[in-house]
Amino acid sequence: MDRVEEILARMRRHPQGVRFDEVVAVCREFFGEPRQARGSHVVFRMPWPGDPRVNIQIGRGGHAKAYQVRQVLVAIDRVRREQSRREEST
Repeated sequence: MDRVEEILARMRRHPQGVRFDEVVAVCREFFGEPRQARGSHVVFRMPWPGDPRVNIQIGRGGHAKAYQVRQVLVAIDRVRREQSRREEST
């Protein structure tokens, strides 16, 4: 299993115990470079229409906030579903 998949598995098992920099690495893998990366916030634009964003904020001890980790997981699941649908239709 590659590093991103290992981090994803940990994110699903224990969202409050994931380091901020690991969540940012996973987001870069799925969503590309962040739209904003200043201060304690990193904002990623989602690949679907509209102006949806995922905001990651560093919490205590260098960990990402658990509710934001869960939002990232929902967005990744959606990206994977849409990729799967596109592959099935070709």
